Amino acid sequence: MILLCNTIMLFVLILVFPVVLPLILTSKKRRKTVLHRLGFTRFSQQKIKNTNLSPEHQPVWIHALSVGETFASVELVKTLRKSIPHRKIFFSVSTATGFDEARHRLADETEYIFFYPYDILFVVKKVLRKVSPSLFILVESDIWPTFLLELKKMNVPAVLVNARLSSSSFAGYKRLSWIMKPVLNSFCRICVQSDEQGKRFVQIGVKAEKICITGNMKFDQKVNQVSVKNVESIRKSLAIPENKKIFLAGSTHPGEESILLESFVRLHSTFSDLVLVIAPRNPDRADEVCRMASDFRLVVKKMSQEKSVLPNVVVIDTMGVLGNLYAVAHAAFVGGSLVPFGGHNPLEPAAFAKPIIFGPDMSDFPEISRMLLHANGAIEVRNTENIIQTVQEFLTDPKKTREIGKNAFEVFEANQGAVEKTVAVIKQIDKGQIC
Repeated sequence: MILLCNTIMLFVLILVFPVVLPLILTSKKRRKTVLHRLGFTRFSQQKIKNTNLSPEHQPVWIHALSVGETFASVELVKTLRKSIPHRKIFFSVSTATGFDEARHRLADETEYIFFYPYDILFVVKKVLRKVSPSLFILVESDIWPTFLLELKKMNVPAVLVNARLSSSSFAGYKRLSWIMKPVLNSFCRICVQSDEQGKRFVQIGVKAEKICITGNMKFDQKVNQVSVKNVESIRKSLAIPENKKIFLAGSTHPGEESILLESFVRLHSTFSDLVLVIAPRNPDRADEVCRMASDFRLVVKKMSQEKSVLPNVVVIDTMGVLGNLYAVAHAAFVGGSLVPFGGHNPLEPAAFAKPIIFGPDMSDFPEISRMLLHANGAIEVRNTENIIQTVQEFLTDPKKTREIGKNAFEVFEANQGAVEKTVAVIKQIDKGQIC
């Protein structure tokens, strides 16, 4: 199986190399990651020198694909440090933005943060020799055959946590079941977000006894206590005075900002005290979004800029600040949902009891979005007119707005506990009680 997977991978690399090389050379993010993902990561000998002394001192390796998966991992990492303190924790990511997020949130909780290797046999072997893990934990996705089958060959147990399959992934895995069935069964346990997700894995061919229903770890995120002083500080960082209302659009993608800006222009003609705050999913797009706002003849500033004139629009160009910004929002839009991108985590505004708006594509968060809609904790919008109507209602009916925010928070609060259940499974594996 490993030989077949690597033959396919090598064939694909040969085919795409003429296209990929210019992308690597012209993309700052790809240049930043490619050598690390080829196994040229320099691990500090001080941090890894004790990991090979005995099995009980070998590290746990946790992997999260990008920003969302890293965010979901935070409480898991913190809880594991307390539950299995004899283990060091190494944490890997696949993207540059995920790396920045991991360093921001987990630098003090892990021994090492690094880039996950490409699924090429010699690269995988090289990195596995360096890390020498006792256990591998994969968060949500980024399933690669060579890596997982090499772990199995080394008798290193692997567990997939917070697992889910989107409709497209489920269909794709079923078509490739001849590869994915043995790969998925290489996991010691698969901790799924819901019973429905568990059934999907079983339909692909995963043994039922490997499935554990533990819930969604994103519900277990800790809510920062934001005091009145903190709120004042956040507003000051945005250059938005206390008498202004804030419509916050988080994790937006190309194609969404123009809709949001057009909606805001029309809203602002009625609500002159309204300010739009846009946080692009990729902060490197901040200048592009600022130019779009200027084209609408709006006064715009980036968060990092000093500006004496009060802005109509503030564009966030800094990583790791969005979560706290929801504390000052009067309405919150969840990006990646008006365009076919699957949406982003609506629990961030729910944790602050904010009324939530998202578009029709929340396919990456199907259960959470359904819960919020069913509880009247969120409203689905499809176009400019829907956005204008919904935000108008939020601004003119404070009682209704508070009720929707309260409903969203109750959904968030009622579904916590997944991290505790997941850690219980991991501890059993670490002790050799299962697998």
